[in-house]
Amino acid sequence: MKPSGRRLRGLFLVVGLSMLALTGCGTGKYIPVLSPQGPVARSEYYLIIWSFVLMIVVVLGVFVIYFYMLVKYRARPENKDYVPPEIEGNSRWESIWTIIPIIIVIALAIPTVAVTYNLVQPPKSAAATTATKETPITIDVISERWKWVFKYPGQNIETVNYVNIPAGQPIDFELSSTGPMNAFWVPALGGMEFAMPSKDLKLWLEADHPGTYDGRSAQFSGRGFANMTFKVNSMTQAQFNAWVQKTQQTAPKLTKQTDDQLQKPGLVSPMTFSSIEPE
Repeated sequence: MKPSGRRLRGLFLVVGLSMLALTGCGTGKYIPVLSPQGPVARSEYYLIIWSFVLMIVVVLGVFVIYFYMLVKYRARPENKDYVPPEIEGNSRWESIWTIIPIIIVIALAIPTVAVTYNLVQPPKSAAATTATKETPITIDVISERWKWVFKYPGQNIETVNYVNIPAGQPIDFELSSTGPMNAFWVPALGGMEFAMPSKDLKLWLEADHPGTYDGRSAQFSGRGFANMTFKVNSMTQAQFNAWVQKTQQTAPKLTKQTDDQLQKPGLVSPMTFSSIEPE
């Protein structure tokens, strides 16, 4: 009985520590992926919740079986000399523990494929009303070492380490890299996508309402990786239009010297330019 008691105490300790870790040790820290601020993040949030539910079902099933076996077949004085018979196999139970994992994989795969397929298109909440809204904005995102460059081809504006977007509008981010492969991630607005040299990858994101959201690199790319962060500023359409107009009139042009400096490894402060091609 003593070994079983120690195992039980150890199991309860592991479960307790796991639950404490999941709750953030009671600090109440903001977890962006669990507080979606846009339709893309929301669809991925529901997928996370569904995956978590399936995981809980599996964990509870394992615990129930474990405790059942622990109690039913524990060592007792009346069966201390018991020797289990030789068993070649059990077709029924072998079928059950083969079919159940298949069902779990299917239950996870179907919504995952559906959500992934839908994310290739603009968010439905915005796509359904684009006729009455501004044309979706395309922003070229270039991963440098260790900074993020955002080019607005339609507005002829370039920003570094921050990006402004209108709220309630689908944004077409076209991702590439001039250095090592990287990953672009704004947790509150959606999942990550790779930024690769000589290859353009697309990521649709949208913010429900005005606000500022943290973005970062999600792929280790060298010593400056930890500081490779940026801000996404979501604003009303009127505020965005005013920012575009002011930037086009007052921001300096991108020079060849500045462009060469941006392509060199290093950290820089946020920058704004009124052109996307160096002069």
